Amino acid sequence: MPDVAARRDVQTLDNFVGGRWVQTRATDFFDVHNPAVGEIIGRTPLSTAADVDAAVQAATLAFPAWRDTPVNARAQVLYKFKARLEAHFDEIARIVTTEHGKTLDEARGSVRRGIECVEVACGAPSLMQGFGLEDIASGIDCHVVRQPLGVCAAIAPFNFPAMVPMWFLPFAIVTGNTFVLKPSEQVPLSQRKMVDLLQQCDLPAGVVNIVNGGRDVVDAMCDHPGIRAVSFVGSTAVAKHVYQRATHAGKRVQALGGAKNFVVVMPDADLERSIGIISESFYGCAGERCLAGSMLVPIGDVHRETRDRMVAAAQALKVGDGAQPGVTMGPVISARHRERVLGYIEKGVAEGAKLLVDGRQTRVADRPNGYFVGPTVFDEVSTKMTIGHDEIFGPVASMCPVKTLDEAIALMKSHPNANATSIFTSSGKAAREFSKHATASMVGVNIGVAAPMAYFPFGGAKDSFFGDLKVHGRDGIEFYTDKKVTISRWF
Repeated sequence: MPDVAARRDVQTLDNFVGGRWVQTRATDFFDVHNPAVGEIIGRTPLSTAADVDAAVQAATLAFPAWRDTPVNARAQVLYKFKARLEAHFDEIARIVTTEHGKTLDEARGSVRRGIECVEVACGAPSLMQGFGLEDIASGIDCHVVRQPLGVCAAIAPFNFPAMVPMWFLPFAIVTGNTFVLKPSEQVPLSQRKMVDLLQQCDLPAGVVNIVNGGRDVVDAMCDHPGIRAVSFVGSTAVAKHVYQRATHAGKRVQALGGAKNFVVVMPDADLERSIGIISESFYGCAGERCLAGSMLVPIGDVHRETRDRMVAAAQALKVGDGAQPGVTMGPVISARHRERVLGYIEKGVAEGAKLLVDGRQTRVADRPNGYFVGPTVFDEVSTKMTIGHDEIFGPVASMCPVKTLDEAIALMKSHPNANATSIFTSSGKAAREFSKHATASMVGVNIGVAAPMAYFPFGGAKDSFFGDLKVHGRDGIEFYTDKKVTISRWF
């Protein structure tokens, strides 16, 4: 069998610097797999700090002219980009499914939400407007304008390779900044395709750059004096590391961390209509999303019916290659992550949780080497158990029955993560109380995945978010601009 580096069917990734694809200084590479079949499809170079510096130098060189480009002209680049993303919509979705494993429908949904971010950023001529007031004192006027920061960087996660970079890139460049993106080394292919499309949109060289790599690139971005702002999405531990290291270097930072999302079911919930939504929250994208349901909290007598319906919903899912028709849940991202999720299931059993649906033995006959974990359901889970506390990031539902809504809210408040949460109820009073007292920043009422649209802010609280300004929407414009105040008197 030929060496992986010599195989024609395995793409070795380059960096994108100064408007062209360039080889890196890397001597080590990370193997990119198709998780449904377990085969290598690409090689990600583990770039160096020198590679980061080259990208920052290109972005720094491009910044003055791009900053002086009228905002409506910058927006025209994004209009063209949106059109090309639409034209290549299915192609990008298939790349996402191939490198990540999620079903084609899930991939299409994520690409659509990425495009929506580009669309919202096209409104920058209005969103960037400042404000002013004449005669703040006799003969003295004051006005405020928004100005770009300079070179900005983003570090993207593996779970939404086409969507999450679009939380940052369009808002950063339309406001006049230049940009350096580090894709996850596990899923770099869709982002390469999207930058190829962006190249066709009259974007000046150096405005957008890509540096592939791992932790060394992350740390170099946090440290580099030429980078003014850093955006990050990933685990809480790494989010905290990025926030502390980059702010110590004087940068503006938004770092989105991990989650443990509580889904509360009231006795008056319409389970006939809700259980499919709840199930999708837990098992969509194989549970690999920061808004996935993790702890299912039925209140009072609804526990038994919720449990039975959740078991039936889990058993009805078809696990397999997300590119194949009829498949409703794909693999997890890697063999290593599969073992991690299986380890959590083992801990749940060992710590006394009641295992109702066991995904450990799930096999897909025509994909024997895929990284599959079947949908799993635990009952009688305590938040003191490992599976009741840790973010599993896999298709594992933990049920924690309580007697009252106050108990459910207390469970949420006791957990250090607070990303998203949902309640299923027919009671406006219960929904209001829940929304008011929930610690999470994203709340769903009869909504399984409380994901704000691109014109609203996205981000959690407590250990799920480090920073002040959330991503996309108006916060995206705020994060990537500085407000300059000019006070003037004319004699």
